[in-house]
Amino acid sequence: MAEDTSATSPVVVKVEADGPLEVQGPVTIEGSDGVVLDVTERTWLCRCGQSNNKPFCDGSHRRSGFNDPGLGTSK
Repeated sequence: MAEDTSATSPVVVKVEADGPLEVQGPVTIEGSDGVVLDVTERTWLCRCGQSNNKPFCDGSHRRSGFNDPGLGTSK
């Protein structure tokens, strides 16, 4: 039996350069109406606003020329 690590696995959100947010870890994605869209361990969320499958990335950032280095800033 596989060990349940959902309580101990952190959720990590990585801002990809010129692309989506990569979300890793046990996550539930809900719409604004509360409907569960996905329960997953890994997904990519749109940052460019052009996806036809929002909130999920469909690769539209490549066609639209979305440009953002995805670099964090020091606090």
